[in-house]
Amino acid sequence: MPRARFFISMNILAIVLISVIALEHFYFMYLEMFMWNKPKGIKAFGLKSKSFANETKVLAANQGLYNGFLASGLLFGVFTKNFSIILFLLCCIIIAGIYGAYSTKNMKLFYIQSVPSTIVLIAILTICYYI
Repeated sequence: MPRARFFISMNILAIVLISVIALEHFYFMYLEMFMWNKPKGIKAFGLKSKSFANETKVLAANQGLYNGFLASGLLFGVFTKNFSIILFLLCCIIIAGIYGAYSTKNMKLFYIQSVPSTIVLIAILTICYYI
């Protein structure tokens, strides 16, 4: 059973990789919830104006909250050794990045969100397979 094998010998690399994705999403949460209409948030997300940022602040905060849930869920999966939760959330992140890049016509979303999560997903599945 891959789940059991993965967590019996869950190596430091897997924990670090999953944690990096979680930290990335906590950072997204911070930017979207607290920095959206500040210069740092406006620059990070390429917003067209401060007034636009102010108008969409509540929507961005809600989006940030979801990123926080994803990050918390990944860490919960690590701490509870729940392989299924980790796989599910990584797949959700990958799909969200693909959809975000497609819907906004901004490939940066794909490279920042989907690519790292795909690498981590492949890495932990490889670790499971070779353990």
